Amino acid sequence: MTDRNTTPAIQVEGIRMRFGADTVIKDITCTWEAGKIHGIVGRNGSGKTVLMKCICGFLRPTRGQARVFGRTIGKDVDFAPDTGMLIEAPGFLPHETGMSNLLWLARLSGLKGRERVRACIEMVGLDPNLKKGVGKYSMGMRQRLGIAQALLDDPRLLILDEPTNGLDKQGVRDMHALLMCLKAQGKTVLLASHNPLDISGLCDSVREMDGGVMSAAYKDITI
Repeated sequence: MTDRNTTPAIQVEGIRMRFGADTVIKDITCTWEAGKIHGIVGRNGSGKTVLMKCICGFLRPTRGQARVFGRTIGKDVDFAPDTGMLIEAPGFLPHETGMSNLLWLARLSGLKGRERVRACIEMVGLDPNLKKGVGKYSMGMRQRLGIAQALLDDPRLLILDEPTNGLDKQGVRDMHALLMCLKAQGKTVLLASHNPLDISGLCDSVREMDGGVMSAAYKDITI
């Protein structure tokens, strides 16, 4: 039996991902510890999103494997266990409110109780009583709602692709405060950004991706 307290949150071993003749992930091996905030920085198209999809189980790598809390994706489980995800733009019913959208998603996941949905919406700085349809939300509001969705099941791990997209400076500060609060609760966060300033001072570890290759550690780069 694995020790819940010492098992790494994420392990990727020799992951390679090809689409036709294009190799977009090139033999990445990396371990991310549990209970910390980890960042990946890189230009758009550097392979960050594809790697996250492999970790979550949305894509099967051409070679190599990913493990989440000791369980191999595609072998032990189909998708990353105990994980909330925000990868690419979240999809919601545009004519429904944020509260209605998350209540519907909660029911699909077998979750009960309006209070958890309300708490997640409030946690990301939105008003659960807002009557406006999500289609009229700003980009930043939709991004916040996507993170609320990722939090619904109270996961141990959050995988967030560009979580500060569309947020103003105060919104970025609020998001950082939320992620630090989640870390204090013992959760693990893996986030990706094209902008190093989005995650500077927030992450316990930062790695750079460029051309499908991941560095051992982040160094000052111009993106």
